[in-house]
Amino acid sequence: MAVATCWSTAVTLPHSPHPHLAVEAGLHFDSALPYAVRLVFPPVGRLDAVEWVFGRDLLNEGRLAPAGHGDVTVRPGAEGEVLVTLRGGGGEAVVNVPAEIVTGFLVECYALVPAGREHEHLDVDGLVARLTV
Repeated sequence: MAVATCWSTAVTLPHSPHPHLAVEAGLHFDSALPYAVRLVFPPVGRLDAVEWVFGRDLLNEGRLAPAGHGDVTVRPGAEGEVLVTLRGGGGEAVVNVPAEIVTGFLVECYALVPAGREHEHLDVDGLVARLTV
């Protein structure tokens, strides 16, 4: 049975034209995808929701030291901050997430699915069934 957690928080975009404007975001974890976390920005006005999926370990490692290559990197920011850089076809965004939120979220994630036990939560048969339909 899959279990999940979601932590909502206000984040800022320090390299944007409005670096102090708070934006709602959510960190999501689902044990059915035990290696991944999602950073979700809910819809605002006419803008659709935006969701980025990246490694749980990347978020954990990046809160302590720069980590990652490619579309998502994570690094410590100023005291009390974790910076998540998202790169896509439309450019790049740096998201400033409160470190206490990231830490609390990860503690809960690792309590739900301990490190090294992710494979016990993968539904490989279900995935194969969906791919062969």
